[in-house]
Amino acid sequence: QVQVVESGGGLVQPGGSLRLSCTASGRIFRINAMGWYRQAPGKERELVATISSGGTTNYGDSVKGRVAISRDNAKNTVFLQMNSLKPEDTAVYYCRGNVVNHLWATSDYWGQGTQVTVSS
Repeated sequence: QVQVVESGGGLVQPGGSLRLSCTASGRIFRINAMGWYRQAPGKERELVATISSGGTTNYGDSVKGRVAISRDNAKNTVFLQMNSLKPEDTAVYYCRGNVVNHLWATSDYWGQGTQVTVSS
C-alpha cells in the first residue's frame, strides 16, 4: 500500500510564512505529479499548487506569487513554501500524489490533511 503524510501546519500571524512537507511511502514504483490542495470551512477543495515529476509547476490564482512548490524525488517528498499569508489562507491543506505502485497500477493518494490557521 501507499501512504501520504503531511506535516508543517500550524498557527501563523498574517504576513508570516509556513513550510509544509508531504512524504509518500510504501510500495512505490514511481510518483508522477504531486500537489497541494486546500479546503476551508463551507468551501470546496481548491488547487494550491502542483508539480510534475520533471519539475513543471502550476499554481492556483489565489496564491500565485506567494507560494512555491518543490519536490525531492529521491525522498518522495513535496514541499510548499507559503509566504505573506493572509487570514483567507486558513484551511486544511491536503497533499496528493499520483503514484505508480509496485503492480504498475496508477492511483491518486491523498494525505489526511494539515491545518493552517492565519490569525493575529
